[in-house]
Amino acid sequence: MAHLYLVLADLIVCIHIAFVVFVIGGGLLVWRWRWVAWLHLPAATWGAAVELTGWMCPLTPLENALRVRAGATAYRGDFVAHYLLPVLYPADLTREVQFGLAALVIAVNVVAYWWVWRPNRKW
Repeated sequence: MAHLYLVLADLIVCIHIAFVVFVIGGGLLVWRWRWVAWLHLPAATWGAAVELTGWMCPLTPLENALRVRAGATAYRGDFVAHYLLPVLYPADLTREVQFGLAALVIAVNVVAYWWVWRPNRKW
């Protein structure tokens, strides 16, 4: 059963990374599919709010609880833990870096949405 909890924890990490990628670049999908804006705008707002306020994403405690339930105390030995976790949980993450990440999310998406809904656009 412990193996199942580790697999679920790794799945949560993959979902978390996919969400982060969507938050950062989802505005680019709106160029192709305008309906994605209905999903992306709330996600980008949440992502920026988490970075600006220092809140913890609810996926993090869920992942940690699954790892504890599996009896794991550290990330080691698997691809997800070794390569993907440092992307979400860098060791040198500071408030300044978080503000920079929030600014990046906002800037990328403002440009993407401006491009989609810019004035004088030829349809």
